[in-house]
Amino acid sequence: MRPLLLLSSLFVAAPLVTLRPVAMSWTANKATAVLVVPAVEPSLAFWEQRLGFARVAEVPHEGTIGFAILLKGETEIMLQSVASVRDDMTAALRTSVPGTNTVLYMDVDDLDAVISALGDYPVALPRRTTFYGADEIGVYEPGGHFIVFAKPPAR
Repeated sequence: MRPLLLLSSLFVAAPLVTLRPVAMSWTANKATAVLVVPAVEPSLAFWEQRLGFARVAEVPHEGTIGFAILLKGETEIMLQSVASVRDDMTAALRTSVPGTNTVLYMDVDDLDAVISALGDYPVALPRRTTFYGADEIGVYEPGGHFIVFAKPPAR
């Protein structure tokens, strides 16, 4: 079992920085996680068969799936194999290929339904209620990324 890195510990070591307002002439419409995985296929089975995401695009790479886009509602996840990422990068960047250390925090409307969908899948973070009232559970998906499914407190 991998050690659980608590998100709050990430902020303790960061130096405080004073930010000044900057005029922005652009809008960020969306951000999508690209989970870099050893092989796309095992992660596809997890996201599609366990959690009901739909594959909307895929790109082959060296006889396997190198990249895939998955959707569920408004949530989009991209999966890309390490080999595909390496081939996409310039030689100068290849030594720093992203690994399997992403923590993805997914806001869900029904945590019980997610737990039911996970079935007998191994749980790394047992169900808990956080100090801020979120009901959550965490698992490592087959590519090694830690996924926290959380139902926020009623607003």
